[in-house]
Amino acid sequence: MKREKLSVLGIGPIYVGIILIVTSILIFLQNKGYFKNGEISFLKTPFIIIGILCIIIGIGLWVSAVINSRISTNIKELKLVTTGVFSVVRNPIYSAFMFLCWGICFLFNNLYFLITIPLYWILLTFLVKKTEERWLKDIFGEEYLEYCKRTNRCIPWFSRKS
Repeated sequence: MKREKLSVLGIGPIYVGIILIVTSILIFLQNKGYFKNGEISFLKTPFIIIGILCIIIGIGLWVSAVINSRISTNIKELKLVTTGVFSVVRNPIYSAFMFLCWGICFLFNNLYFLITIPLYWILLTFLVKKTEERWLKDIFGEEYLEYCKRTNRCIPWFSRKS
């Protein structure tokens, strides 16, 4: 069955909810005294810098997608957005929350929290492939497939030539 419209929220609430809960649990457990041997004092400053950069990237992605690209309007009008921030990452809103949570984890200076890097990326990849990518392929067909060939799913990167 071919889709004829898209959800404005997509899988966002599920993905964002999961990663916010996991991040919160890690912070809660660290504050309760768990993971103490994961705190490395000489990494504190680099981790804080990386954390701040991740948070800034997350905020920038979100603002670029939601405000600058007016994504909710484009979804309602059934337009495939491939310009602006969408030319460097296919899922900038989900990526924004991923970077934001990574940044928060880095601020807590704990090597154990680095597990969130592959964990959040794998979760996002799995959820998006099983839902929104299928929906977009149904609606936009070859145009979407060509867009996928030149634009990364989760990590912002310069467009690849197709």
